[in-house]
Amino acid sequence: MTEIEKTLQNKSVRPTAMRILIYKYMASKNTAVALTDIENAFDKAERTTLYRTLKTFEEKGLVHQIDDGTNISKFALCEPGCNCEIDQDLHLHFHCGNCDKTVCLTEHKIPHINLPQGYVAEDANLVIKGVCDSCSQH
Repeated sequence: MTEIEKTLQNKSVRPTAMRILIYKYMASKNTAVALTDIENAFDKAERTTLYRTLKTFEEKGLVHQIDDGTNISKFALCEPGCNCEIDQDLHLHFHCGNCDKTVCLTEHKIPHINLPQGYVAEDANLVIKGVCDSCSQH
């Protein structure tokens, strides 16, 4: 059994061939990916299969969705030990306006924010926009 198969099974995701391929593809990227990126990488696969795989990964805590302000949902693999809880696992994201890539800055955690009584947080997303290190060197 491969490491990817173990990772999927540990999250109660059946390791089908397509799920393994999509996980491997996402793991090979240093940036968040959109559904269209995955469609382009697997052009013979059904779009609904790819979408359902991403949604399953998200529901099981294998990936998190990022709203980087581009109106295109992007997905990134969760780091080991992440359970995507709003009080514990939030980190910064960076969107480069030059190359249009979005990256997770997992080492930069978002501190817990105390909301006024009666407010219940369901999601939080902090995206810094600017020029990434690769683009700023050119």
